[in-house]
Amino acid sequence: MVVRKKFSRKQLLHFMANLRVVLIGMEACGGSHFLARTLREQGHEVCLIPAQYVKPFVKTNKIYYIDAEAIAEAVGRPRMRFVPIKSVEQFDMQSLHRLREGWVRRRTGVINQLRGLLMERGIAVRKEQRHIKDALPGILEDADNKLSRAMRVLLLQACSEMKQLQSQIDATDAVIRRMAGEDEVCQRLVEVPGIGPVIATAMISAIGHGAAFKKGRGFAA
Repeated sequence: MVVRKKFSRKQLLHFMANLRVVLIGMEACGGSHFLARTLREQGHEVCLIPAQYVKPFVKTNKIYYIDAEAIAEAVGRPRMRFVPIKSVEQFDMQSLHRLREGWVRRRTGVINQLRGLLMERGIAVRKEQRHIKDALPGILEDADNKLSRAMRVLLLQACSEMKQLQSQIDATDAVIRRMAGEDEVCQRLVEVPGIGPVIATAMISAIGHGAAFKKGRGFAA
């Protein structure tokens, strides 16, 4: 069944709640996992299809009802590959990793900015956070490096931001370690050399228990 009508999310869930159990195909995208979980709770069978597997079935220009027809055709294919529906726990892990990634990126940006500002004033500091962290107090106290008062204030503010970001990253790492310790699959993954709690939880948040992959080669690809 293809419904050629636009629904809000609330209207869609209300509409589907009044239907008998049906097979629902959806393109995997932002918000699709929430809808899939909710529709599955209503008793429906839900299949999420990667967008690249739907595209070959789109016959003309990309508009809503043509996309819906393409999804309806794709979901019935006997050898179609589907995306596993992520659990709330997986999304919690994924959200944690996304926030952590953003904080790490911003911390790196602050460090590079600090090194660039100091380089412009003839002060070279080695790469990595520990070097800028160790060198900055001495640079700020050195009265012979000709740094202006305004520049010293700016460096202090940037250093404070770097420390705050590091504090957020450390707190997130503690939560990740706790999550990894509570998850049986993560505990098995961390036994593999080179895999720690961060990588283990990132893998679980992305692929779950890996049931969608028949071989390790498929996961690697």
